[in-house]
Amino acid sequence: MYSPPDDDTDARRLRTAHATAATALGVTCAGPLVWGWRGRTLGRRATHPEHGTCWLRLLRLPADKAHGRLWDGTAAAAASFPTVHRPALHAVHDLPVDDAGRVCRAELSAFITAPVLSPGPVLRTPLDLPDTWWKALRADLDTVAATPTDRTAVRRQWIDRAVPRYTGAPAPHIGEWTTAHGDLHWANLTGPDLCLLDWEGHGTAPAGYDAALLHAYTLLQPDTAHRARAVFADILDTPTGRAAQLVVAADLLQAASRGDHPELVPALHARVAALTGESNTSAT
Repeated sequence: MYSPPDDDTDARRLRTAHATAATALGVTCAGPLVWGWRGRTLGRRATHPEHGTCWLRLLRLPADKAHGRLWDGTAAAAASFPTVHRPALHAVHDLPVDDAGRVCRAELSAFITAPVLSPGPVLRTPLDLPDTWWKALRADLDTVAATPTDRTAVRRQWIDRAVPRYTGAPAPHIGEWTTAHGDLHWANLTGPDLCLLDWEGHGTAPAGYDAALLHAYTLLQPDTAHRARAVFADILDTPTGRAAQLVVAADLLQAASRGDHPELVPALHARVAALTGESNTSAT
């Protein structure tokens, strides 16, 4: 859920930390505060004397988690994917541990003027995006997939546990692993000018994971889902792609069991049935 932390005190801590980071990075913030998933991040428009209009985003984690995938993801993406449509990263600033035992990392990035395509991950209204947008997205995901990384987005051990538990199907064989954005949904994509946002979770995943995840978040809009399937048909309509779709279904069904996007559950169960009972289907 994209909302402040449930604890008002935590929300105040994050707002205070954001203001402290703004001072440290020499920016002036204005405009609304934008909360991330379950209040884990907080972003706001900012102005920098050299870089101009920017976006100041704060990530807050327990102090013992201040390393690794989420903590270093944005900086790692800046180094690994220089040609991909993503916000340029100008600066990073870490704050001390707060009185709740949590620590914040501030990331100052270029401000992206194109709006996100959805206020949340699930697409709830039809989109009519030009062919150039889809081609650019496909090219970017191909670049990401071909870029080596030592980071992990999806673990084999999790697949072995979660797929049977949440889909009722055996865990699929994953014959190919590639680098993935790892959180590809409609609130992390802009248009009509493409930009891919929020890179902290990128890492290795089953080949086709990004395409499968975006398609799953599109299932409530059949026309757009059909377009996504057409763009990624050479991935999704293969044994490798069907395995990725099954993994994604388990991922989102697990999330739904915790209260995230339960409206997707019927469509996800339908996809699982198509994937396991009629493996050659190309249904939306």
